[in-house]
Order: sequence, then C-alpha cells, then structure tokens
Amino acid sequence: MRRLRSVKIVATLGPASNDYETIRALFEAGADVFRLNMSHGDHSEIRVRHEIIRQIEKDLDRPIGILADLQGPKLRCGVFKNGEEELKVGQAFRLDLDPAEGDATRVQLPHTEIFEALEPGASLLVNDGKIRLKVKECGSDYANCEVVVAGTISNRKGVNVPDVVLPLAALSDKDRKDLEFVCQLGVDWLALSFVQRAEDVEEARKLAAGRSAVLSKIEKPAAVKAFDEILAVSDGIMVARGDLGVELPVQNVPPIQKRLVRKCRAVAKPVIVATQMLESMIDSPMPTRAEVSDVATAIYEGTDAIMLSAESAAGSFPIEAVTTMNNVAIEVESDPNYLDIIAAQRGGKKTTVADGIVVAAREIAETTDIKAICCFSQSGTTALLVARERPHVPIIAMTALRGTARRLCLSWGAHCVITSEVERFKMAVVNAARAARKYNFATEKDQIVVTAGVPFNQPGTTNILRVAPCEERLIFKTDPE
Repeated sequence: MRRLRSVKIVATLGPASNDYETIRALFEAGADVFRLNMSHGDHSEIRVRHEIIRQIEKDLDRPIGILADLQGPKLRCGVFKNGEEELKVGQAFRLDLDPAEGDATRVQLPHTEIFEALEPGASLLVNDGKIRLKVKECGSDYANCEVVVAGTISNRKGVNVPDVVLPLAALSDKDRKDLEFVCQLGVDWLALSFVQRAEDVEEARKLAAGRSAVLSKIEKPAAVKAFDEILAVSDGIMVARGDLGVELPVQNVPPIQKRLVRKCRAVAKPVIVATQMLESMIDSPMPTRAEVSDVATAIYEGTDAIMLSAESAAGSFPIEAVTTMNNVAIEVESDPNYLDIIAAQRGGKKTTVADGIVVAAREIAETTDIKAICCFSQSGTTALLVARERPHVPIIAMTALRGTARRLCLSWGAHCVITSEVERFKMAVVNAARAARKYNFATEKDQIVVTAGVPFNQPGTTNILRVAPCEERLIFKTDPE
C-alpha cells in the first residue's frame, strides 16, 4: 500500500475510532501513525486499541507506528460554592492553598510549586487563557492578583503559568505508571508533555530504557527557550501549537513553528506539527479554507508529520478528516513550487561518511533517471539522514528490525519494508530491487540507488552507495561477487 505523498499523517484514536473497521479505514485513508492519548481512556481501553492496530498491521503486512502521548502534570484551580463566578477587569482575586470553596474573591490553587515560583508581575492564565490574572503580591501559599482579562471562572479550570519555569517534573506519578504500561505493550514512540528543560526528557529516556523512542512536546515558553538542549536529547519533536498559543501571544506561534521545524530537519529528527489543524471537521464533513491553508503551510515547511487530534478521536467525520489531510498533502507535494521550497531549506552540518553518502544519493537521484533511494538501516539513522535531504524520489527504508520500521513510519518519505537479514551487499541490492518492484516504485527496466553499511547489521556504518538495475539478472551480471 504505497502512499502518494511524503509527509506522514498521525491520527489520534478515541471514542469515534475505537473498533477494527474504523481504525483500518483510517489507515487505508492515509494514517501512518496512531496516537494513543493517555489523558483519555484507562489501561484496558488503551490495550484494546493497541491490539487492534497490531492486528491491522498483520492483516495488511505493513508496519504501523504507535505513539503514546503522556498526560503530564495538570494544574487546576479548586471548586466554587456557586459552581462559577464572573470576574471583572481590575478587580482583586486571590489564589491560595485553602481548600474551602471559592467565591468571587478567591479560590484554591492546590499547587505549592506555583506559589514557590511566582513573582510580582507574573501572569496566570485560567481556562485556556480566557482569563488573565496579574500577580500583585505573593507568598509561599498565596497570590493576590488583579484581573487583566475578564471572564467566567468555574470548577477545576486549567491554570497556565507562562512567565516562569515551574519546579515540576514533566512526569507525574500517573505518567510513570502509564509509561511503564505502554512500554510493556510495545509502543514505538512516547510523547512527553509539560517539557520545560532537557532534564525532563532525560528522565523519560531513562525510564523507557530503549524500549520506545522519546518525542518532546513543545508547548511552553520555557521549552522554546531551551529548545536546542531539548532537541539534543530527544528522538523527535511535536510542535503543540494549542498550548503554545495559550501561553504566548498567538502571533508568535507561526514563526516559532517554522524555526522549530527547520532545526529538527537540520539534525535529522522527526517533527510533528499538531493541534487544531482541521478542527472544524469535528462537526463538519468539510474543512475551512483557512484550515486547509494551515495544513498546506506545515507541509511546505517540510515537517515530517501532521496530526489530527479530536478530529479523528471524537469527531463525527474521522475518516473524512484523514482523507482531507491526505488529499491536501498530495496536492501540495505535486506543486512545482514545493520542490523548490524544500530544496531551499536544506541545511545542517554534514561531517560524516554517512552524511556524504546520503547527499550523494539524493544528488544522483535528482540528476539522473532514478526511481527510488533504497537504504538499509539497522537503527533507522540512515533512513533519517536520507529523509533530511528531502529527495525528489521515494525513500524505501529497509530493515530487518520491525521496531525500527515502525518508528520510521513517522519519518518524512520513508516507505518502510521489513526484510531478511543480509550478509553481502549483492543480496542487499537484490532485496532492494525486489521491494522497488513489489511496491510499484520501479519496473525491471528502471534503476534505483542503494545505500548500506558494510559490515552489515551494525548501526552507524553507512559507507557504500550503488546505482543498481531493478532486474535481478542484470544485478548478478554486473556484480558477480
């Protein structure tokens, strides 16, 4: 089942996509990776969804990636005696540790860590930023605030603190239990919420112990400031624009998105652009023009993947949402301007033999009649390096490790094929040619580029490139060894 575009699609599963038929239809419509949101659904529900995906993978004989998204710490206010209160601009409002029911003058904020980090002048955002409070005076158990943006505050609304780095770990007790559960299940990616510093990622990596790749969600201003350090210790990145747009001025988000995508591309690490991409399709079978333009912009930027959240998890039109995303991607990538834009964005230091091999593979493919670049990869690194180049021809990522193939489902352009282990380069070329023919990337009359590392089955040894015919008779004739 060959995709006709290079950008990948991540679809979140939920009540609207909870059975074999729907999840299979989502995959056939274009979903490459399925997201399991640990904020919704208990372990038994998550296990069932995981089993369904693996069954579909087996039935269709095609690797499918699974991403488990950890909830992260949730900061919420307490409850009100009347259920809600209307706050007016300029009025005083107090947050404290007192568990008594709130009123129009105060409410509990049961998070000592916030009070420890606050300073006068800091902002507090309530209910996704609909209410903004400015701290006038604070102590270890209270914050006296002034209402800057008015609105209705009600029970257990979320609280954001954009101006300070909170002394909170990215992993709550729930997250640690969830992490161990999904690693034992065998998910391919872990998405880490509430990342503020590189140390947050390192803790998750230690707990995952190589059982899953770790993807950092960039959703806080502190994470944007520390992005280079976070990127260095992450296997991938998600640009979570919804939360960024709450804690930062909304006009700041588009340039941040572009900057983060380019930095990820430069170091060959997958990046997902997420949140509200086709949000109107929760209730409508058709997206807005602005949403289509937003999806297209992310694709023009060269992002590895675009993501659906509630559209596929809880909306009325999950399959239509994936189909729309797939169609937009195909149309954008067929635009001649797309290739020019992608080529102009190539960057990143190239200092290794593997870097040179993949650059040469891309240049050969673009200057001659090459139908595909086939790369053999043990750890997935070579395929990621080829994807960084954003070649104009398809990438066939070949590996003997199912886990590597599943993780590469998130990487731009990678058509993942599980192959038998090979000991000689000639057989690698034969297997590559067979895969190119089987998946309709090439015919026997065509040529492909093959990259691999010798000796085989050792990570990080990419050191050989060959332009090869797709006809086995010619392979053996031109390479008798």
